[in-house]
Amino acid sequence: GAFDGLEVAVRALLGQQVSVRAASTLAGRLVARFGEPFQTPHAALSRLFPAADVLRGAAALSGIGLPGARARALSALAEAASGGLRLERGADVAQTITALVALPGIGYWTAQYIAMRALSWPDACPAGDLVLRRALGECTTREVEKRADRWRPWRAYAVMHLWTEAR
Repeated sequence: GAFDGLEVAVRALLGQQVSVRAASTLAGRLVARFGEPFQTPHAALSRLFPAADVLRGAAALSGIGLPGARARALSALAEAASGGLRLERGADVAQTITALVALPGIGYWTAQYIAMRALSWPDACPAGDLVLRRALGECTTREVEKRADRWRPWRAYAVMHLWTEAR
């Protein structure tokens, strides 16, 4: 699960095809530029993650170092979240995944990851994940999907275990 579904989804998009460190840098820039300030005794914790309404402008998003296509994808995600896309526990999983993959820049892996984390769906399986494929012996996405069938309805737990073991 996760505390904030939009943040999980945005971080998933930011992390596509870049290192974890690069994705964290982009997320930090996003929060520094668009997050609402709040008072805390910890200087490093001074802004909230931006709301969907704030992130809807692709032109502004490209100013944090995102490629144009990624900025448009984030903007489309924010637009969908502002328009009723539920990124939270209890949301209809099939409907959410369908809505996510209909957005630019969001494929099946990202939608499954978002379902796992934001919707707390225990049967999510981002089968195309490189670390997961390596952990299972250099499998193809199709092979991972086939092997993961026997883990139903708890595939997300198996995925998390394999990710943890791969560290």
